[in-house]
Amino acid sequence: MQISDLPYPDPGVPDARSGPRFLLWLGRGQLGGQLKSLAWGMLHFGGVAGLPYAVGLGVDAVVDRAPNRLLLVGGLLVLIGVAISVGDAMLHRTAVTNWITAAARVQQLLARKTAELGSALTRRVAAGEVVAVSTGDVEKIGWFVEAVSRFLAAVFAVVLVCVGLVFYAPELGVVVAVGVPLIALASLPLLPRVTRRADVQREKAGRATELASDTVAGLRVLRGIGGEELFLGRYREASQEVRRAAVRSARMWALISAIQVVLPGLLLITVVWYGASLALDGRIAVGELVAAFSAVATLLYPLRHFEEIAMAYSFSRPSAKRAARVLSLARTDPAERPAQAGPVVEPAAGGDLYDPRTGLLAPAGRFTAVVCGDPDLAGRLAERLGGHAMEDHDGGDRGGEAGEEEGAGGSDRDVKGGPSVLLGGVALDDLAMDTARRLVLVQDKDPVLLSGTLRELLDVPASGAVESDAALAAAQCADVLDALLQSAPDGVEDPMDARITERGRSLSGGQRQRLALARSLVTDPEVLVLDEPTSAVDSHTEARIADGIAALRGGRTTVVLASSPLLLDRADRVVLIDGGTVAAVGTHRELLHREPLYRAVVTRETDEEQRLAGLGLTELEEALTEIEESA
Repeated sequence: MQISDLPYPDPGVPDARSGPRFLLWLGRGQLGGQLKSLAWGMLHFGGVAGLPYAVGLGVDAVVDRAPNRLLLVGGLLVLIGVAISVGDAMLHRTAVTNWITAAARVQQLLARKTAELGSALTRRVAAGEVVAVSTGDVEKIGWFVEAVSRFLAAVFAVVLVCVGLVFYAPELGVVVAVGVPLIALASLPLLPRVTRRADVQREKAGRATELASDTVAGLRVLRGIGGEELFLGRYREASQEVRRAAVRSARMWALISAIQVVLPGLLLITVVWYGASLALDGRIAVGELVAAFSAVATLLYPLRHFEEIAMAYSFSRPSAKRAARVLSLARTDPAERPAQAGPVVEPAAGGDLYDPRTGLLAPAGRFTAVVCGDPDLAGRLAERLGGHAMEDHDGGDRGGEAGEEEGAGGSDRDVKGGPSVLLGGVALDDLAMDTARRLVLVQDKDPVLLSGTLRELLDVPASGAVESDAALAAAQCADVLDALLQSAPDGVEDPMDARITERGRSLSGGQRQRLALARSLVTDPEVLVLDEPTSAVDSHTEARIADGIAALRGGRTTVVLASSPLLLDRADRVVLIDGGTVAAVGTHRELLHREPLYRAVVTRETDEEQRLAGLGLTELEEALTEIEESA
């Protein structure tokens, strides 16, 4: 794999059981690149290792006054220089390729997992951790993958120098062969402490990043309530904790670096002192002493890669652990899903949407409204209807009497068949992710607008049956188009070419909500699930939007989770969810008259108002008299 071939056609299925296993999986996936980098590294470091012996041979040739041997040594030095230069250039090229391709593979895996889990990802993993994994952690993982081949080539050079000295100058070679492994292993006892400090630093950095992202996302609200200084103080404190953790980690690395400088220096002093005494006694030649000295001095270069691989692993291990934790998340728990006898066939068009866990049935081609007393439950139910991962917070059974009544329309809908939502009798969890996303689209209550032009915002995978103008009109976006055009630079005459800032921050909440609704309507999926699509608009606009959705989605399955009477009154059927299961089904007006719980949720009645509404005329007069007397 070359950089020009990126992105990967298929990044593969990672081994996400642990951080080290994930790193090993990445290394196996780049075995060809690692071997190529190792080969160039062996050429480079082999030249570095051979340089001291060539210098020693040259000194011996000068001492022996042998010009022919000196000429041969000169040619050997030229070859070694070429090997060092070419090997270094190609080692750098291949190692950086390994770094970039590994980082790109991890980013593709994270992007695929984000698309698979959707907004459920940030409910299961902190937003700051997701940001840290997709930015800094990816770089750390790529660094370790790159450093492996250089480290193995450095090991080759160290072994070559030690073995060569044992044969070339045995008395000095034994000293070097014993001292070098001790130097290489001297830092090992410190690595666990370094790793722990690196973990703490990464954890604090993740929390600070999460706090910063939350502060930026809520900056408008913070300014409105005067909370900027409070959150700024919190971020200052978090950043100072990161700084202190980084300093503590840097101290350990400084100690390791000092060891890697002091111990080789002591070995060099020992070799010079011992070698000089041997040369004075005539037991070794001057060339052998120079070769031994040069070899030990040369070892400082490959030994630095021992420190690098230790540092790369210490930083990449927690990064790989976090990445593995994100990549190990699944849409649903496989233990809760029934085994499939054969390949899953895509459901035929026009199937009902049915949730066995709550008993909710959304008939095909109908506008169904869902009312939940708990807004959090509504959000989780919307995610569940789209086949997204959802924690089991509702605590309800998978059906109940009302649920069985709802599911009576088809005997093939077995409530006990697993918790997955069914579309046309086929479990969404068993479909390929892209198929499930194409069939069912969920718009949550806080949709995200990406930066770019309005035309780019509406350029989404769609059926082609709904034009952008019709979708914008149904979502009542006329004033939004005017606002975009007014804020656009001179020369922009078409509002479709006006740019939207990051996350639509220059727009109001209602304007962002309506643009997101228009985007969902343009997509025109078989099933559209909307969670509070009009919570940030006024009642007049809300009524027109409700009419627009009903008209534009005629004949298509639409599920709206809301408590607004204007939306509920335009729905073909309304379902009340209480305690995690279906409690009542009917039209808006029917439920208002016969269901006190529904009336309380929709009209915001208090308990006292509900009690008074259920009293007769005489009882009501007595109750009012009691209230007046108590007052």
